[in-house]
Amino acid sequence: AQGTNPVARIQRAADGTVTVYSGKVEGGQGSRTQIAMAVAEELGVPLEKVRVVLADTELCPNDGITAGSRTTPSTIPAVRKAAVGVAGKAAETPVGKWDVLGTPHGHVHGRSIVTGAHEYPSDLKRPGMVYGAILRAPAYNATLRAVDAGAVAKMAGVTLVQDKNFAGVTAPTSFAARQAIEALAAGAQWETKAHPASSEMAAVLKATAGTPRDQVKGSPVETLAGASKKLRQSYYAPFIQHAPMEPRAAVAEWSNGKLTVWTGTQNPFGVKQQLEQAFHLAPAQVRVIVPDMGGGFGGKHTGECAIEAARLAKECGKPVKLRWTRAEEFAWAVFRPAGLWEIEAALDAKGRITAWDFAAYNPGTAAIATPYQIAHTRTRYYDCDGQMREGSYRGIAATTNNYARECFMDELAQLAGIDPLEFRLAHIDNPRLKDVLQAVAAKFNWNARRKQRRPNVGVGLACGTEKGSYIAACCEVEAPETAGAAVKVIEFHAAYECGAIMNPSNLRAQVEGSIIQGLGGALFEGMEFEGGKLRNGAFARYRVPRFADVPKLEITLLNRTDLPSVGAGETPIISVAPAVANAFFHATGARSRALPVRRA
Repeated sequence: AQGTNPVARIQRAADGTVTVYSGKVEGGQGSRTQIAMAVAEELGVPLEKVRVVLADTELCPNDGITAGSRTTPSTIPAVRKAAVGVAGKAAETPVGKWDVLGTPHGHVHGRSIVTGAHEYPSDLKRPGMVYGAILRAPAYNATLRAVDAGAVAKMAGVTLVQDKNFAGVTAPTSFAARQAIEALAAGAQWETKAHPASSEMAAVLKATAGTPRDQVKGSPVETLAGASKKLRQSYYAPFIQHAPMEPRAAVAEWSNGKLTVWTGTQNPFGVKQQLEQAFHLAPAQVRVIVPDMGGGFGGKHTGECAIEAARLAKECGKPVKLRWTRAEEFAWAVFRPAGLWEIEAALDAKGRITAWDFAAYNPGTAAIATPYQIAHTRTRYYDCDGQMREGSYRGIAATTNNYARECFMDELAQLAGIDPLEFRLAHIDNPRLKDVLQAVAAKFNWNARRKQRRPNVGVGLACGTEKGSYIAACCEVEAPETAGAAVKVIEFHAAYECGAIMNPSNLRAQVEGSIIQGLGGALFEGMEFEGGKLRNGAFARYRVPRFADVPKLEITLLNRTDLPSVGAGETPIISVAPAVANAFFHATGARSRALPVRRA
């Protein structure tokens, strides 16, 4: 699929500069630089001569949503193929002859970012622009029944836009828009319904579970029934927020029946379609442009902010900027789904797993199948009604599915009386997974450090695979003796392999960023709500990792130049929570089977 009227993928100018077009989005993950590197490599031009135009639905081809670690395995090959055609070469440059690719390069717009010159979606302005704000519900499951239009009728420059259960305003300044919303909220009438508390969510998921989707190999039920040594445990992960540095923002402008929206989204062509449907417009009547934005992490796939801004702009007849507040982002953006897991397995006399039964309630299906070699397995997935707005997250469901699986693997190793590393290696037949696990264990000095015992200090490990790449991690933690206090991660080692490395410095940054974000979900994060109201929808109450929380990091990158390059923005995060939870057990002798990891 293409944009409305896309130009050629690559254009060369008389002065030697090259412009490349892609529908991908830059949200801090490095796609802009990687695309420029790919073109510079195949055309043999300096990197500074390459200009990259991203995420403009009128100019760029539709390269799909920026998610799922797809830029490297899908978009980069398309860009390189186009560059090869422009250069008149027979084939792409092989890995062994790379000059630009395979070497470290910083962000091509790095200077403008660190100096503040770059304009994010939140920064954009248009001539004659006004500011918008939306009346939000006071609680989940609340429906707007009436507002008092007179509350804002005398406010200078304020326009009220109301339709059924939607109410918003435009005003000359963002402050005036917020004042108008406060006035509307004071007299608004709502109909509310009961909503479960976050403390009840595990029971809610179990109670609302639908018919499972099963994947069965061998005879797991029969093998479990006849086993003399078996284990069954359950695990839980709460809803958490993406907490991007930049909340949702959009500027919408109507001109001669055409709608243009500048917004922060990972899905420009999907948002374009949503706008077409919302306003009954033809494809040629809608253009979406995404400036490089301040993070998404899977949470910016939808176009609600763009639609709201366009709705306000259409009514007031002026361009409208709508910026969600941090409180709105916490309460009304999508959450990483809460999840419940029930896992059972059987062991033979030698400590081998003979049967495996993995039931997942609500997290999603990514990485749900075990990577371990087991003869008899059953995997069940249950769709549930968590009554919260759920969506993708970094690593999607792999982040929490791997958490539950790797914690259970440690418990099985304990039951078998076998070291956790040795136990895993005995069940791995994939050489790539085995390579990263052995690499990180050697770098961490696992065998020696596992035997060292210090009060409230322990070590743990975890591994996994997703999106065609492989991760393993070892960490050391200190567990406070106070119940409910956060665990301190002292040192974290990771070994990662994603095929041939295209940009070593950016890859290292992606792995480090994944680990730090993963520490949030492992140590601190969890949405708290009761009576339909969010209790911790602010950074003052919702703890995310800070500089003081970052442990000593040791990253080992395995460069497989014999394999195709795959994406690296997600998989490293899946090792963090289970490694921390397993280290907590080693430190305390007690299991923490719910996130964040805590002493009971």
